[in-house]
Amino acid sequence: MWWIYALLSAIFASLTAIFAKIGVKDVNSNLATGIRTIVILVLIWGIIFARGEARQLPTLSRQNLIFLIISGVATGLSWIFYFKALQLGNVSQVAPIDKLSVALTIVLAAIFLQEQLTVKTLIGAGLIVAGTVVLITK
Repeated sequence: MWWIYALLSAIFASLTAIFAKIGVKDVNSNLATGIRTIVILVLIWGIIFARGEARQLPTLSRQNLIFLIISGVATGLSWIFYFKALQLGNVSQVAPIDKLSVALTIVLAAIFLQEQLTVKTLIGAGLIVAGTVVLITK
């Protein structure tokens, strides 16, 4: 079942790039990121309250909160730089570079989470890097 959610994530990430490229035309990229963030904020908190999931807030540990906050900062910085890159570059070049995060995540997961690096995983990460180079080279 996880792969269905991952596939949906990829589809919506793709649509995000297309819609964002259109949306940042003649708009400050930080303002565009702020608008996007408000929409996400309203959407997710609406889902949380509709499903009664806010009850779990008091059960979060200090570690949960610290790492979710750090993750939020990383996400925000990613979005700020992504929107600026979209504003200045071609989406067909910006999106592949952004997806280098997949290869970086594989390496970081091995270092920090002790996830297994297999030959298959390394080849896949290498192909992502190679594909990115091919797509961004003019």
